[in-house]
Amino acid sequence: MATYDNRKAAVKKLKLFSYNPKVNVNVFRQRIDEAFYTPILPNNVERQERNYGGVICDVLAPELYSSKRVMFYIHGGSFVGGSRAAYRGFCSVLANKCFCRVVVPEYRLAPVNAFPASIEDVQSVFRSLFTEEQIDRSLDSEVPEFIIAADGAGASIAMALLLNLKDKFRKCIKKVVLFSPWLNLSKSSVLFNSKKKNCDEILSSDLIQNCASLYTYESNFENPLVSPLLAANNLLEGFPPVYIQCGGKEILLSDIKAFEALFKQLGLECRLDVWPEMMHLFQMADEYLDDAHKALDKLSAVISGIDSENFERQTYENKPCLENSLLRTEA
Repeated sequence: MATYDNRKAAVKKLKLFSYNPKVNVNVFRQRIDEAFYTPILPNNVERQERNYGGVICDVLAPELYSSKRVMFYIHGGSFVGGSRAAYRGFCSVLANKCFCRVVVPEYRLAPVNAFPASIEDVQSVFRSLFTEEQIDRSLDSEVPEFIIAADGAGASIAMALLLNLKDKFRKCIKKVVLFSPWLNLSKSSVLFNSKKKNCDEILSSDLIQNCASLYTYESNFENPLVSPLLAANNLLEGFPPVYIQCGGKEILLSDIKAFEALFKQLGLECRLDVWPEMMHLFQMADEYLDDAHKALDKLSAVISGIDSENFERQTYENKPCLENSLLRTEA
């Protein structure tokens, strides 16, 4: 359990991801970068800058990783903020925990580059990355394994990517991981239908609505590429397994539970992991919150295929074959 002071510090840091229209966009982005940027990456993770599909990306590689597994991480930031630099520390932890390379794109941000610019960017990156991995794996007859991961508003963009993917791409996605996802920006969301002010320690319904308006026009809020909770059943057919982590104190919880229920109704795999007393994106405040470490350990167990309900009592002998490897440099 976090102490009062640690919780207060975590909330203060995590609030930086919540955009207030009264603040200049560039100032908002700068504050995120300053608070979350890590000059030295943890766990001896190595970083390489690559261009995939015309989009500059970070490729983060831990000392040990499964050669066929790649995580494609789409960062949050209320649609208008976030960057590779701000997410290097967190995504380096994910790379180490999940024994894989992590690719983080510097996609275009609203309001200057509104919908669908970010979706176009992540699609270009994924297709280019997929082609490269498929060629590399063809030498050893292995099929590449992709993990699509995202947080906050980035989850809307990640789901749009997945809804647009053809079967040949979807079949190579082992897992979809969402941290505190924004799943419904339309008026049908319970977020916008409460008579009381709907807010938690980090977010408010007004904030989400304002950010949605910067991302796209109001009549587009019901588009499943914006609000994936409203996706038609046929768009979700053959969808990869989904694993969601969120805090029990989040105003997003009702929409997230509705998303889980939709998947289960359609016979699709969706595992919701709610951490009581935790706030939005608590995993990114691990210097203050013990539960952040435990949550990422549990994610590691899920990705490795271990029963997450009993992960603390099991060993990691059944991890995928790992190799001590350096990233291939560009020709």
